[in-house]
Order: sequence, then C-alpha cells, then structure tokens
Amino acid sequence: MWGKAVGALVLAATVAAASGCGGSGDEDTSKPTAKAEKAPGVKAAVTAFQDAVTEFDEDGGCVEKKPGTCWPQMKALMKPARDLRKAANADTKNGPKFWSKAYALISTMEKGFKVGDDQGVPAGESMTSTNRDEVFGSARELSVWLDQHPTS
Repeated sequence: MWGKAVGALVLAATVAAASGCGGSGDEDTSKPTAKAEKAPGVKAAVTAFQDAVTEFDEDGGCVEKKPGTCWPQMKALMKPARDLRKAANADTKNGPKFWSKAYALISTMEKGFKVGDDQGVPAGESMTSTNRDEVFGSARELSVWLDQHPTS
C-alpha cells in the first residue's frame, strides 16, 4: 500500500509539472513570445530598394543564360521589395491607391521568385519566357515608378 501511495504522489507531481502547475509564478505569461516586426519607413524602404537595383546594375546585372546563375541576385532584390511592401502597407499618408502599381509589380516579382530558383534562359528564347523577367523586369519597372512617384 505504501508503494502505491508514493507512486500516486510521483505521478501527480509529474502531471503537475508537465501541465505547468507548481511554478514559481514569477513569469509573465501575458506577453507574446515573438515581437511583431515593425515596418520600415517609406523613405528608408525606397532607398534600400533603389540601392539594391543600382547594385544589381553596377554588378553587371544577370547576363549568364544558365539556370541558377542569377538566383543570388533575385534574392538580393526580393528582400528590399518585401520591405517596401511592408512600408507601403503602413503608409497612411499616401494610402493603398497611391501604392497600387508598386503592389502589382512586387506581386509579379513574388510570382517569379516563388518558382524557387532562377530558370535561366533557354537557347533561342528571350528572358521574357522565364521568371527572370518577372523578377528583374518588374524590379526595373518598380524602380522607374518610384523615381516618377516620389514620397516625402
């Protein structure tokens, strides 16, 4: 009988510990475990995107036709494009109507990027037949749009 009582106490202690009972009570469980990422400011996001496009151009762009050779450049453009979308979403001064063209171009970039790799340019075809145009072409068009639609 004594063994059963000890066994029951050990079982109860194990269940209590596993369910979170019996802690010190000092922990603040009301705080979220992950902090929400704050959107960058519009000016900083525009500058970062334009800098990424400039760097892409200064590095020679994407001239190799083999698949996979331009994936790093695609990734380098997508990060600031995504940050720009976050900043545009948070921009209450200009609003979503102002940003609609930029949203469409970033969505086209996302579509090309979603393929998961640079498709290259098949022999006898142009860049417009692959995801390169969706990413690089849209990035270039977005850069021009940003130049034509300055934000303060």
